Amino acid sequence: MVFVVPQLKSPAVCEECVGAIFRNSIHLSMKNRSSVGYLLGLPVDIDSIVINGSQCVDKLYANLHGARVPLNVFSSWGGVTCHVKLTSVPSSLIRLTITSFLIEPSDCVNDALTVYDALLPMRGRILHRLCEPVSSSFSIVTTSNVMLLSFRMTNGNKSFRGYFEAITEEMCMSQIETHSEPHITGQIYSPFYPSLLPPMCFCSWKFETPNSALGVALKFQNYVLKPKDIKSCDHGWWKVNEIIFCGSYVGHHTVFRIADHSPEVEFRCSSRTSVQPFLASYSSYNISQPCPESYFLCSTGLCVEKSRRCDGLDDCHDESDEIFCSRPPKNCAGNSPVHPLFVCNGERDCINGKDELNCTQETTCSAIRYQCNSGSCILKKNAKCDGVHDCQDRSDEANCACGRPYVVKKVNSSTGNERIVGGVNSVEGEWPWQVSLLFSGNLYCGASILSPDWLISAAHCFSKERLSDPRYWSAHLGMLMQGSAKYVADIKRIVVHEYYNAYTFDYDIALLQLNKPWPSSLRPLVQPVCLPSPSHTVTANHHCWVTGWGYRSEEDKVLPSVLQKAEVSLLTQTDCKKSYGPISPRMLCAGVPSGEQDACRGDSGGPLSCKAPGGSRWFLIGIVSWGAGCGRPNLPGVYTRVNKFTSWIYSHIS
Repeated sequence: MVFVVPQLKSPAVCEECVGAIFRNSIHLSMKNRSSVGYLLGLPVDIDSIVINGSQCVDKLYANLHGARVPLNVFSSWGGVTCHVKLTSVPSSLIRLTITSFLIEPSDCVNDALTVYDALLPMRGRILHRLCEPVSSSFSIVTTSNVMLLSFRMTNGNKSFRGYFEAITEEMCMSQIETHSEPHITGQIYSPFYPSLLPPMCFCSWKFETPNSALGVALKFQNYVLKPKDIKSCDHGWWKVNEIIFCGSYVGHHTVFRIADHSPEVEFRCSSRTSVQPFLASYSSYNISQPCPESYFLCSTGLCVEKSRRCDGLDDCHDESDEIFCSRPPKNCAGNSPVHPLFVCNGERDCINGKDELNCTQETTCSAIRYQCNSGSCILKKNAKCDGVHDCQDRSDEANCACGRPYVVKKVNSSTGNERIVGGVNSVEGEWPWQVSLLFSGNLYCGASILSPDWLISAAHCFSKERLSDPRYWSAHLGMLMQGSAKYVADIKRIVVHEYYNAYTFDYDIALLQLNKPWPSSLRPLVQPVCLPSPSHTVTANHHCWVTGWGYRSEEDKVLPSVLQKAEVSLLTQTDCKKSYGPISPRMLCAGVPSGEQDACRGDSGGPLSCKAPGGSRWFLIGIVSWGAGCGRPNLPGVYTRVNKFTSWIYSHIS
């Protein structure tokens, strides 16, 4: 269907505008949000209506299986808006390999590539969207012999390089015999590995172990299987001996054990778009004793040495080796070493000071020890930006222009009418890293300043499709009262953690890039908070505050005008799990037993800031994430544990 837009006073009209007018003409029912309208008496799927203002439509054909057809697009001489239709011989699939994509990241607002599993750019048939530059190649597979590429590249030296080929559909079925020795392993792969998984695929593996005492262990790199509940399986549907499991992506290894010597395992793709492939090694294991004698079985399926239980280090990756531990003895007397929890944490736990001796001494590296830029590790946990050069390369005191508020003037204290749950008014300059995020002009979430052009917030603030568009967001910096920001910036880009789980709020973290950095002249009212190192430790003596402009109670309908603050205490993970059951090691709980001091709606994404006793710098320990209501007794707020994401943060903002 083709129509012509009559000449207007303006030389151009946006595709979105034409699309909106056209959809309206089909009598789309806004009451029930139906995507089906009627045109000339025939039902029309609104998502299939394409307003095509492309400068080019190219067609390429792969007529031989496995023969690479090169595909290169450049925008050196001006912007490009282009559709490229790819087809291959009947009964084949198309594999597109992207070797490089040089663009300016802008959340697909300016530069983007959208890959469709069809020859029309229908929203429901999107295979993959690329909004970031690509430097290492990867592949995408269709579910049929057609694919559409929709390019949008603005002016500049930007380019796409890659190729596509016709491939046959994989018969992913295997009969596998394992060995009796558990250390002898093989590997199973997702279909078309290492290509991304298409929305539809199927695999079947039939395992056989040498005898009935041995089962099958599958060790995944970044994937976990859990029994299916009422929710759908969004990242893989598995059937293991007639029991259904759902797969999901995590940032660590897991082991899935099948207590059967001849199990049948089926896998089906179940994602709407292309997702990451998986790889698992398989081996036999002793069903009656999954781990060796001196090892502990983690909930993740991993085996860790029993001696590493309750040592303060999450060896299991789900803290199952660190919960329900009695408080360890300090071992201050005698020649035995002080327990790792108390060593060099910045506080004198032993009267003789034994626990704080030789803290700059180099040691083996682990998650509870500070690592210098040189790669060497020291015993001191909170070495970063403490005013003392602990690393030989002095890297622990680099980039420390953060976390030092400068209070400018007092504001009349609140009597309780305007507050976070149990909070009071802040004063100007007290929390210079606090940001108010407005969506379409309304307060929606909070954030914290990391650098002149980067903020940090919660992923759930941007989880819905419209909320993920940076053009609707603005950041208000250096603000005490709503509407009095020292600097207002548009958001250029939103980076949500790739493993964020909207059901569990795991990996609830996001980064926001500003269109323009805030000027340094705004210091000290605008400044970054300090990022904790992975080894950063918070004790009961630290001062921790949650801040924001959120509601003062669950029933409240009026937001406070003045930035609120409430002091809270961090709970142990054991106590946190007593309140909420299994929570992720990437979460922490903070509050007070009465529940009278807490974050609430509108505070999401905002900071939980902590300072050591006698210290001068505040560190971002948590991000407001979720909780059971607001201010309920024995139901503390749950925060994203920031020091679990330090390397991920620096990989994007450095």
